[in-house]
Amino acid sequence: MTMPLLDRKGEAVEEAAVQELRRSLNGSLLRPAEPGYEEARRIWNGMIDRRPGLIARCISAADVVTCVNFARDRDLLVSVRGGGHNVAGNAICEGGLVIDLSAMKGVQVDALGRTVYAQPGLLWSELDAATQAHGLATTGGTISHTGIAGLTVGGGIGWLARKHGLACDNLVSAEIATADGRLRTVSADSEPDLFWAVRGGGGNFGVVTSFQYRLHPVGPEVLGGGVFHPLSRAKEALRFYAEYAAQATEELATAAALLNLPEAGPVIGIAACYIGPREEGERWLAPLHRFGPPVEDMLGPLPYLAMQSMMDQVAPHGRHYYGRAPFLGGIAEEAIDVIVDYYARATSPLSLVLVQQMGGAIGQAGAESAFAHRDAGFNLVIFAAWEGEEDPAEHVEWARQLSRDVAPYTTGGSYVNDLGLEQDEGTGQIRAAFGSHYDRLAVLKKRYDPANLFRHNQNIRPAS
Repeated sequence: MTMPLLDRKGEAVEEAAVQELRRSLNGSLLRPAEPGYEEARRIWNGMIDRRPGLIARCISAADVVTCVNFARDRDLLVSVRGGGHNVAGNAICEGGLVIDLSAMKGVQVDALGRTVYAQPGLLWSELDAATQAHGLATTGGTISHTGIAGLTVGGGIGWLARKHGLACDNLVSAEIATADGRLRTVSADSEPDLFWAVRGGGGNFGVVTSFQYRLHPVGPEVLGGGVFHPLSRAKEALRFYAEYAAQATEELATAAALLNLPEAGPVIGIAACYIGPREEGERWLAPLHRFGPPVEDMLGPLPYLAMQSMMDQVAPHGRHYYGRAPFLGGIAEEAIDVIVDYYARATSPLSLVLVQQMGGAIGQAGAESAFAHRDAGFNLVIFAAWEGEEDPAEHVEWARQLSRDVAPYTTGGSYVNDLGLEQDEGTGQIRAAFGSHYDRLAVLKKRYDPANLFRHNQNIRPAS
């Protein structure tokens, strides 16, 4: 027997209304026990085990609007799924309606105009493949099976960001279904306040049904990859990395990671991606070859698509994850001690700590978008990972304690896309993620979503 769908008051939604929703969709509607439901509720983070009352597999913007109206009129809990790659698992809600965009994968490249229209179900690997066919790219993430939608509305740090800005900085326009059921096209010239909020507001303002990005000549080959050193040299390597990154040109993006490689054990790796002239790039990468020397050197020419997927193996689907992501102004000596000492006693060999360089064009965008942390030098990704049969408590606490102890050396801000399950800890981490823009975002939230329909996220509450 099918369980009734309940609203926020615990009252059952009439069966006739559910059936009318099913008939109204161009896509499909899944309920518990129906074929496809179990697969549809699974997302990248295997720790998330929620059972929605309905999953609407949308195939058009009209489907999205239908779902928004249905949920608003019945006061349902709503979540929005694009790529399903969010650490906190916000794509899937318990008992409510999932607006599933994963089948919306249309993409159209305008090579002459250097733009691309992309639907929200695309993964970065899919968008990159379409744009690289023309020798073009826009800033994406660092794991290729991340969805474009969530990454973009949360900011979007990637290998091209120091030269070309964040993913949200490259957004030219977007189509968004807001809580009132309107489908709006937003840009710098059309509803600029909402356009500002969409670029960094983390999905609080509606369901984006299409993105238009600016493209740049990139690839098909870049200079990139990584060099690896024994964990025993981690502090020395991080000191070297801090000095090296401080001198980097905007064409060079770097990161340092403490992780466990299957073939080498615990290591510290320094990764780089250079997108300028080859001869100049060789000069920039030469210090990475010389330092150490590394126990493994995998730095050299490679396809941009390979650079984009280089880190996929550390974050496969189905593993259990928890994250924190404070921003650093710089890499202080004391921060190096905390990071290395904590990683040495990581509770899982699958966990890692990533220091991702920012700066360059990221810091030059000013207040043009809702992403507030333009002055940050680095994003510190504290990434706890473990297999599903293990008790999550010790792994989660390891990440939280590292985050607390490194806090004196951070800017006080956090990256919204890498927060995990912070709804359980109050609003402090969420305010830190939106920083100085939180109050303006709250005012816009009141204008566009006064009842907080879109709340199953790192939530900005409507201003009172």
